[in-house]
Amino acid sequence: MAMLLLNLLLTFTSQIPTGSELHVSTNGDNQAAGTLQAPLADMTIAISHLRGLPRPWTLTLHSGTHYLSQPITLTSSDSGTPGQPFTIRALPGTRPRLSGGISLASVEWQPASEMPAGTLVSKLAPEIRLDAADAALYSLAGSTPLRMARYPNFDASIAIFGGYAADALSPARIASWQDPTHGFVHSLHRGGWGGDHWRIVDRNADGTLKFEGGWMNNRPSGMHPSRRFVEHIKDELDAPGEWYWQQSSSELFLIPPSGVELSSLVVANLPCLISVAGHDASNPVKHIRLQGIDFSHTTRTFMQTNEPLLRSDWMIHRGGALFLQNVNDLIIQDCDFYDLGGNAIFTSGYADGVGIQGCHITRVGAGGVQFVGLPQAVRSPSFHYGQSVPFDQLDLAPGPKSEDYPRNSWVQDCLIHDIGQVEKQVAGVQISMASGITVRNCSIYQLPRAGINVSEGTWGGHLIEGNDVFDTVLMTSDHGAFNSWGRDRFWHPNRGTMNQFTSANPNSITLDAKTTTVLRRNRWRCDHGWDIDLDDGSSNYLVEQNLCLSGGIKLREGFLRTVRSNICLNNSLHPHVWFEGSGDVVESNIFGTWYRPIRLAGWGTRVDRNFFANASMLEKSHELKLDTNGAAGDPLFVDPLTSNFQVAGNSPALQVGFQNFPMRFGVTSPRLRSLASAPAIPPLRGEWAGPNEPPVGNWLGGSVQAVQNLALRSAVGLAKNRGVIVHSAPAGQQIYQLGIQAGDVVLALNQIEVNTPQQLISAWENLGTNKRSIKIWRNQAEAVITP
Repeated sequence: MAMLLLNLLLTFTSQIPTGSELHVSTNGDNQAAGTLQAPLADMTIAISHLRGLPRPWTLTLHSGTHYLSQPITLTSSDSGTPGQPFTIRALPGTRPRLSGGISLASVEWQPASEMPAGTLVSKLAPEIRLDAADAALYSLAGSTPLRMARYPNFDASIAIFGGYAADALSPARIASWQDPTHGFVHSLHRGGWGGDHWRIVDRNADGTLKFEGGWMNNRPSGMHPSRRFVEHIKDELDAPGEWYWQQSSSELFLIPPSGVELSSLVVANLPCLISVAGHDASNPVKHIRLQGIDFSHTTRTFMQTNEPLLRSDWMIHRGGALFLQNVNDLIIQDCDFYDLGGNAIFTSGYADGVGIQGCHITRVGAGGVQFVGLPQAVRSPSFHYGQSVPFDQLDLAPGPKSEDYPRNSWVQDCLIHDIGQVEKQVAGVQISMASGITVRNCSIYQLPRAGINVSEGTWGGHLIEGNDVFDTVLMTSDHGAFNSWGRDRFWHPNRGTMNQFTSANPNSITLDAKTTTVLRRNRWRCDHGWDIDLDDGSSNYLVEQNLCLSGGIKLREGFLRTVRSNICLNNSLHPHVWFEGSGDVVESNIFGTWYRPIRLAGWGTRVDRNFFANASMLEKSHELKLDTNGAAGDPLFVDPLTSNFQVAGNSPALQVGFQNFPMRFGVTSPRLRSLASAPAIPPLRGEWAGPNEPPVGNWLGGSVQAVQNLALRSAVGLAKNRGVIVHSAPAGQQIYQLGIQAGDVVLALNQIEVNTPQQLISAWENLGTNKRSIKIWRNQAEAVITP
C-alpha cells in the first residue's frame, strides 16, 4: 500500500509544471489569480501575464469553447529553453476548443418575409462583419455542415462538389437572380487537375456575369463547362442547412437544418488561431509544446490561394489555423483540427524539429499539413510550367540558397480525412521546398487530390513510411494517392532541350533533389489515377515494399528511381516517356499485369527479377530483353481477404528477390485507430488480366493510337481524351517529312477533329490535295503544321 501511494504521489507531482503556470477557463475572470481554482478568462491576457513571470511557462486551458477575438501570437521572445518548453495544454481529462468564430447564441431570429417557407432572418450586430468569400457558418455540434445557398443543391451521393450543373450559369438562370454580386462559382479544372474559384462582381449589360478569380491553379484552364456550381446567391436559398449573408443590411438568412439548435451556431471570424513566428531563421521561436487542444471555426481562404509552388501545378495560401514560421523544436501533440475554412497546419520558411503527432484533422476547407519553404531559398527558381531559367544562367551550386525552409520535421500517427471541402488542389500532407520531412503511420483518405504530395525535388531526403492512403483523387484525375513533381533546375518543358542538357550535365539532376526520398511499407489505393505517381521530372526516389491496391506505379520522365519489392495488385509499372540513361532500376516486384510503357527512349539501368501473374507476361519481357531472371505464377499470398499480402515461405516470388514486409499500415494510437477507416481490398482478377488498350494503327509510315485512356492522356499532358498519338515517325517516311515527331498528338486536319487512327486515315485520304493544316499537340501546347 505504501508503494502504491508513493507511485500515485509521483504520478501526481510529475504532472505539476515547474516554473509558472496560469489557467484559463471560459467561466474565468481576468481579474483572478489564474490558478486552477481561480482561472483567467482570456488567453491573450494570460500570456501577457506569463511574460512577466519566471520560466518555464505553462498555460493550461479548461474545457469549453474559447472564442478568440484575435490570433494568439508567439514570437522569439516567448521561447522556452531545452528541456523546459513553453507549453500550452489542456487541463488533464478535458478537451478545450479554440474557436475563430463568433457565437450566435444570443441573436434573435424572425421568420423572413418573401422567402421560402421556413426561412429565418437575423440582423447581426455591427461588430459582426462578414465577407462572403471568407464567411463560414458552423454548428458547435459539428458534423452537420451549413452551406451557402447554392445551385444545384447539395447531394451527398454525388462525389464532385455534392452536385454540379452546366446550366449553373445559363442565361435563364442568371436572369432569375435579383442580385448575383457577392456570389461565387466553384469549378473543376478542365483537365481535372484540381479546382478554381471565381467571385461574381457584377452583371454586364448583356446579362452575362463579370468575374474575378481563377488564379488558384498553377496550370490554369478556365472554367469547366459543366462541373461547376454557384453559391451565395439569395435566390437559390431553398434547402435546409442553406444560408445567405446580405451585406447591405447586415442580415443573415437561414433555413435551419433538422436537429441543429440555433443557439449552437458560430460564424467564422479569424483565418488563424495560433501564429508562432520568429524574427528570422537566425532568431526563431524555440521549444514550444501544444498539447490536447482542438482548433476550429476559421474563415475560408480560397480567394487568397494565389502563390505558386514553383513549377508544380499548385497554388497555395500561406496560412492556416495553426501557422508556424521560423521555429525550432515545436511539438504539436494530440491536437484535433476540424470545421476549418482553410488549411489546418501550415509550416512556412525556416523550421527545424517540428513534430505533429497523434492529431486528428477532418472537415477542413483546404489542406491538412503543409511544410513549405520560401522561394528565396531556391536557386534559379521558376514559377510556372512553361517558364525556365536559361541553362547558361543557372546557379549550379547544389542545395538551398538560404535557411528559409523546413527540415528534420515529422508527421506521425495522424488521422487526416474529409479535407479539401472547399479547395480541390490540396493534400493530406503537402511538402514543398523542404528537406528531411518524415510522414509515418498516418491514415489519410477521402480527399479530392493526393493523400501526400511532394511538389518538387527541393531538397529531398523525405521518408514516407507505414502510411495508409486511399479514397484519393475523388473529384479530379491524372494524379496519385502519392504524387510528386520534379520540375527542378534541370527540367525544361521542351523534352529535347531537357534531354540535351541533362546528357551534357548529369550532375544537374541532383542539384535540387540532392538526397533520396524514400517511400517504404505504405498501403496505397487510387481508383482515379495511380497509387504512386512520380510525375514530371521526379528524381532520386527509392520506392520499396509498398502495397498498391489499384492504380499501380507510374514513373514519368525523371532519373535515379529504384522500385523494388513492391506489390501491385491487378496492375503494374507505368513507365512514361523515360530518358535514355535514366538510371532507373525496377527489380523484385510482384506485378499483376505487364508493364504499360509509353514513349520510352530506354528501359533504365535494370529491369529484372520481377514476378508476373502469368508466363505470357514474362515472355513479353523476354522479347525486350527485360526480366531475364524474372518468374511468373501464383505468388501464394497468405490471406488476401484480410489484406495480408505477404507471401508464403515457399512462394516462387521469394526466388527472384522479393522481400516480405509488415502488413500493418496507418495510425497506431488506440484513440485514432478506433476512429480510422481502412480501404476496400479489391478482388484479384483472373490471372490479373490487364485492361484492353486502344488499337494501334499505321499512318503514313508511322504507328498511331487513339488517346482514349488516362495513361495516354497523362503521358502527353492533355486535359481530356482527344486526338491520335504518334508513337513512331521513322526518318524517310512521309509522316516524318511532314514534320511530325514521335510523341505528337494529331488533333485535326483542316480543322476536322480526328480521334481514332481510322478517322485520321480516312480524313487524310478524303482531303486529297486540299490539305491546308495539321493541328497537333506538342510539348503540352497546340501547334499547326502546314503540309
